[in-house]
Amino acid sequence: MIRFSEKEKRFLASIEEARLATASKSMPHVKPVSFVFMDGAFWVATDYTTRTFKNIKKNPKAAITVDVYRPGGHKAVLAQGKVDLVEEGAEFKKIYEVFFEKFEWVRRDPWKEKEAPFLKLIPVTKTSWGTS
Repeated sequence: MIRFSEKEKRFLASIEEARLATASKSMPHVKPVSFVFMDGAFWVATDYTTRTFKNIKKNPKAAITVDVYRPGGHKAVLAQGKVDLVEEGAEFKKIYEVFFEKFEWVRRDPWKEKEAPFLKLIPVTKTSWGTS
């Protein structure tokens, strides 16, 4: 398991948006996402109809970048890893509660198990700058 420093964890907890990169066989796809970093993994909600979901079904590897750009003070964490789909069960309920608490858009448009999955990106590599 990749370890994150306390400073990196605080940085990740302070940011709500990241960019998630997935790929099918031939074409990468990057999009902004809301995320939560919890228990050493990055969690992202998606829908079954998205390009991201379709890519993950074909290729369960992805990368996520969380960053803040300030001239002379850029901070970022980049992680690459394997993605598990979490659609139901205790793990789904636990992360859903965190998303519900953190994000207004979840409270406005709630969903249930098997209506929309979470992507659980488990890092196998990590790079950070300005956060360690």
